[in-house]
Amino acid sequence: MRLAQGDPARQTVYGDDPAAVAERWQVEGAQWLHVVNLDGSFGADGTANAAALRAILAVGLKVQLGGGLRDRDGLTRAIEAGAARVVIGTAAVEQPELVDWAVETFGPERVAAGIDAWAGQVRVRGWTGEAGLTAIELGRRMRGQGVETCIHTDVERDGLGGGVNVAASVELAAATGLRVIASGGIGEASDVRRVRAAGLAGVIIGRALHDGRISLREMLHDRDR
Repeated sequence: MRLAQGDPARQTVYGDDPAAVAERWQVEGAQWLHVVNLDGSFGADGTANAAALRAILAVGLKVQLGGGLRDRDGLTRAIEAGAARVVIGTAAVEQPELVDWAVETFGPERVAAGIDAWAGQVRVRGWTGEAGLTAIELGRRMRGQGVETCIHTDVERDGLGGGVNVAASVELAAATGLRVIASGGIGEASDVRRVRAAGLAGVIIGRALHDGRISLREMLHDRDR
């Protein structure tokens, strides 16, 4: 499912077979999947999604997993289950020592910071709480702890398809030295091209793929030309 601006009351369900969805993107050429355990993001028991995650991982794509990963056990289970990279969001703000441990234990290539912001201010706990620091402040802290990659989500735009905030992601990358993957607001192919032209590390496409407004196959072909 997809949410609009992270609001559980504004959700769209696209299917009840996670493996089939993963296989669809695999057929279209995907090598990575970005997967979020929404139950975990909102502080609920995220174990209900364990079977779904196993099914997705069995498809054989690289999985970048986030949502509710807030302790050593959760991070370890995700990595042992087969996640190629774990995304630490709320815990990166509230438990900086967990980030140190994760980078040391799994290596920087398998750990990313989730920097979710509204008007430049970091949001936590499923985007329901304010962290009291800016995206750049958190990014600099994460880079100083050895993190190399971050997912930068513009919460205000997420799930609306109104356009990605390329400028904010570029500013974050320049100010922190992080490899920034832009997220939130991708609505059409031109958004993806703007992210690529800006030199960012990548882009996450959600609702626009499910709604058919962007063809993954075409975007990958466009990249390779």
